[in-house]
Amino acid sequence: MRTLTLLFAVGGLIAGTALVAYFGFSEVAHALFAVRWTGFLTIVAFHLAVTALLGVGWHLLAPRSAPLMAFVFGRLVRDSGSEILPLSQVGGFVMGARAAALLGLPSAVAIASTIVDLTLEMLAQLGYTALGLSILSAQKPNNHLIAWAALGIVLAFLAAIGFILVQRHGFTVIESMFGRVPYYWAKALAARLAPIQRAIHDIYRRRSALWSAGFLHFAIWVASSVEAWIALRLMGAKLGIGSVIAIESLLYAVRSTAFFVPNAFGVQEGAYVLLGVWFGFGPDVALALSLLKRARDLVIGVPALLIWQILESRRLVGGLIPVLANARRTGPF
Repeated sequence: MRTLTLLFAVGGLIAGTALVAYFGFSEVAHALFAVRWTGFLTIVAFHLAVTALLGVGWHLLAPRSAPLMAFVFGRLVRDSGSEILPLSQVGGFVMGARAAALLGLPSAVAIASTIVDLTLEMLAQLGYTALGLSILSAQKPNNHLIAWAALGIVLAFLAAIGFILVQRHGFTVIESMFGRVPYYWAKALAARLAPIQRAIHDIYRRRSALWSAGFLHFAIWVASSVEAWIALRLMGAKLGIGSVIAIESLLYAVRSTAFFVPNAFGVQEGAYVLLGVWFGFGPDVALALSLLKRARDLVIGVPALLIWQILESRRLVGGLIPVLANARRTGPF
């Protein structure tokens, strides 16, 4: 599985590089440098604010006593892992839950709230894609993509409903099955699943929190289009915010479909080039926008992952010290 993931990453990276080479390194660099450092720092600051709000949305699903910073940091690590490490998005989700647990969140709550938060984000993204598709249909009613995208939204919504049903009942079934197996490892797994299932049930009982988190996710999806709109304006592409919402919503729909490609290498670049053709800006600007986002992710993600690793190391060392001290007192015999 790791080999396949690495192959997808290398293949996507080659495809993205080939696109830049085909349309001209100098042209893409010219569009990219038009943003300047001030524009780039503005985009980085805007994205950090969006990430913090995503952490707030995740925090809404947890008990009130849960520390907000755990969710903001966990979200930062989740996105950083998904965007800059050669992992599938699932790897980023696991890292985010782990990072939140390091800052004092119980592991069962971290895992359960991550699962529900991902579900709400997926549903909000479907609404965001539907909004973008409606804008596209109003601006370009003859586009052949509209019918297929609408079908994709319906199928994705059905998949989301199935995912919710699994969360509500699937863990209980698995726990029951493994609990009856006469092996220690099966009973241990069932015991680990039980608190996660209880935490998920507790979250789903808090309907107001679910609605609040869901609406916040949708608002953040729409607001995140402003970041791309700023970048495009700095590059000289004078698009309205409605067109940018359509572009970004369709881009992330494509990225979600290609979730098995680490960092969406090649997929993001190809999608931006195609969408640029539809909305009237050149492939040089499209590729520059993609590269700008990747540079933003590196600037934000590398420090976040380093801090996470430092915290992990301290926790490991803190756990080893009592063990070593006890071994020294008791001796080898």
